[in-house]
Order: sequence, then structure tokens, then C-alpha cells
Amino acid sequence: MKIVTVIGARPQFIKAAAVSRAIAEYNAAAQDQYPSIYEVIIHTGQHFDENMSDIFFDEMQIPRPDYHLEINSLGHGAMTGRMLEKIEEVLINEKPDWVLVYGDTNSTLAGALAAKKLHIKVAHVEAGLRSYNMGMPEEINRILTDRISDLLFCPTDTAVKNLEREGFGTFPCCIIKSGDVMQDAALFYRETAARKSDIISRLNLSAKPFALCTIHRAENTDVPERLATIVNALNDITEEMDVILPIHPRTRKIMEAKMLDTKCIIIDPVGYLDMIQLLEHTRIVLTDSGGLQKEAFFFCKPCVTLRDETEWVELVEGGHNTLAGANKLDICSAFLKMRSASPNFDRNLYGAGQAASRIINELFRLQ
Repeated sequence: MKIVTVIGARPQFIKAAAVSRAIAEYNAAAQDQYPSIYEVIIHTGQHFDENMSDIFFDEMQIPRPDYHLEINSLGHGAMTGRMLEKIEEVLINEKPDWVLVYGDTNSTLAGALAAKKLHIKVAHVEAGLRSYNMGMPEEINRILTDRISDLLFCPTDTAVKNLEREGFGTFPCCIIKSGDVMQDAALFYRETAARKSDIISRLNLSAKPFALCTIHRAENTDVPERLATIVNALNDITEEMDVILPIHPRTRKIMEAKMLDTKCIIIDPVGYLDMIQLLEHTRIVLTDSGGLQKEAFFFCKPCVTLRDETEWVELVEGGHNTLAGANKLDICSAFLKMRSASPNFDRNLYGAGQAASRIINELFRLQ
């Protein structure tokens, strides 16, 4: 069986690492002279900053991409169109049994479209997520990708129910609750991060509590009023504890252009192992990232989400996460509430580290 994996952004590297490792384990267990599964990796180049991309292949030991398309710094239409064109060329050459796409980026949609138009089966990892905010490019990407996928790997019960409500049971596709491959990765790399990352000592964070924050979503960065109120709230929070802000290149550029001063400790984007160590040692997470909301849960940390909605509703329902939007008072109030919260983290919401193996087994079963 040949699989073409399409990736292009940081969360996809993490997810693909778990599945690539499951492929290697499957091939080793088969003990055949030749691999049972051939994986061909396409990196679209959507994240091109070294700290946002290349470092993940090195430290996570992900197989190097067989194709690097180097498509970035374009608008949504131009980027998706260029990716569609180039991915199609690779698929015609490779003739895979499956195209595997992850999440909700332009790379995800382009990979799915290219495969479907060539009558190649599409498997979507992290299917069924919904924010119900059509102003988010990610929401459009995930809905369209789900609709044309043959195999939908849902991370949660909520994701399965979302698809069922939308009538996917009547479509020619297969819906499977696989669990979340991001938890596979977090469990696998936790020990490695403790050995190899020195970020806590490097930033002198071992002796005091700190908050970990990320901001990158267009709904926050592209609206000056929202970004300004978030920064103001973070400045107030620094009176309680340090706020570590690994800053996305795009967010940094906008903050500088808008002359938004922050009292946060700003650092460059970090690799996955450094991020795991920050999660291990932080007191609380504040983020507009979908992935980091879950990673906070994996590492038993309360989370404040700087958005008006979330795809990971089970975390809000369980008291592990709270939505604060971009209102300064709401963010500060949520911080104080979650800082002292003690939710039950001993819950199996995301598959307990078995998602990647389930995905590989199902791809074989349904090839």
C-alpha cells in the first residue's frame, strides 16, 4: 500500500510524526523483505520559517519530505491554487492508494481536492471538527475536506456527532472515531523533551510560576481592536506572573506595525520539544490555537482560550478550558478563575495514545 501524506504547517508535522512512526512499526512487525506501507511525504511549504518547520523534522525524526513545494506568502486563493497544481503533479507520478491529509489548512484542502479529482481515495485525520464560525478560513477548509473525503478519522465523539448531524451517514464515506494523534505525539515525546530541551533553564523559569501564551489566528491578529485588548489583558496578567509568548512571525509583524507594547517575555517560535517543556512547567495556558488547547489538557494544565468559540467543546464542558474571547475583563477574569481551578484531567477524551495505530489498521482494512 502506498500513502501520500500532505503536510505544510506546524500542527500537521506533529500529527504526521505519530502516523509515520506507526507506519514504521507496522512495517517492522510485518518482517517482510519489502515495506508493507510506502509513505511519500509532500511538504507544501506553507510554514517556511525554520523554527516553524524544518526544526520539527530534525528533532521529531520525521522522515524528510520527498517533495518540498515551497509555496508560501500568498493569499488564500493563490496559495491553494498553486498547491493544488503542484500536488496533482506528484500524485500523477506516484499513483498512491491513499492521500492522507491533516487538520484544516490550505494544504489540507489542496491535497484533498487534488486527490479527489484524480479519483484517489482521501483520508482526513481530524475530521468532524466544527467551530460554526464561517469567518474562519480553517472552518471552510475542514468542511470542504470532510465532504470529499472517503475515510473520516474523528478525534472525539463530538466530531462524530457533528458529521452525523450534517448527513454524512448518507454519503459514500466511512466515519471512524480514531482518537487524536496529537496525544500519541505528546506521550511519545514527553521523555525525549525532558532530556533534550533546556528552555526552562535558558529562560530562568524553574523557580517561579509562569503563563504560556500563543496568538496567531487571523480573527485576532487582523482586527486591531481585538489584538490590542488581548495584549492589554496580557500586560495586566504579567502583574500576577510572567507570560511567555513564543511569537508567530505574522503576529510579531502586526504588533510592530500597530506599535503594541507588551510586558510579556517574547521569544522566537520554539520547536516541539521546547514547547512540551514549557507545557510541563507552566501554571496556565492562554491561547487562540486549537492544538494548544488539547496539549494543555494532555499536560494537565488549565487553559484560557482567546476566541469566541472552540472546536474542542469537551474541554469547556469538563472545566479544563474556558472561552474568554478578546475582551480584556473577560480574559483577566478567566485567568484568575482557571489559575486556581482543579479540573479532573484523568479522563480519556482523545484515545490515550492509540490513534495512529488505529488509523493505519483502518487504511489497510479499507484499501
